[in-house]
Amino acid sequence: MAAGQVLVGMAEIKVIKGTGQLTCLGLGSCIGLLAYDAESGVCGMAHIMLPEAFKDKPVDKPGKFADTGVPALLAEIEKAGGNIRRLTWVFTGGAQVFKYGAGTASKLDVGARNGEAVNAHLKKLGARILAQDIGGTSGRTMVANIETGEVRVRTVQGGEKTLCQLKRVRAEAA
Repeated sequence: MAAGQVLVGMAEIKVIKGTGQLTCLGLGSCIGLLAYDAESGVCGMAHIMLPEAFKDKPVDKPGKFADTGVPALLAEIEKAGGNIRRLTWVFTGGAQVFKYGAGTASKLDVGARNGEAVNAHLKKLGARILAQDIGGTSGRTMVANIETGEVRVRTVQGGEKTLCQLKRVRAEAA
């Protein structure tokens, strides 16, 4: 792992400020959710595994679920000096990496359900979504480099591509 690189594991939420990079590996059906405040330079990432927490069970890792991960990510960003009203959002993942029998795909497609849940939570916030890359059948890795502002997505079949440029947002916000 490169210096300044922060790995965001399953069900984790990590926040950095000013420099470094956040990396979310192995996003199959999971969603890598990135929020960035251009003015403060605070950037946070969550590795969301499921659409919602289980009823009647305590949540030990809020980043595991979309319904608890989005508010927890907001709280961590605010704690680090970010302003939630200035956030731009990027997310990727939500693939259907396993095939199921006929008629069961919609119920068992956790990736699609994760993408829909994250989208719904961001819509409730009135979030400014800068970019997204969800669905399909390939797992992904997302890397956000705060110094360059580049958010890159890599898949085994599709190689690596720039998903968006955070610096542009920061330059416009200044």
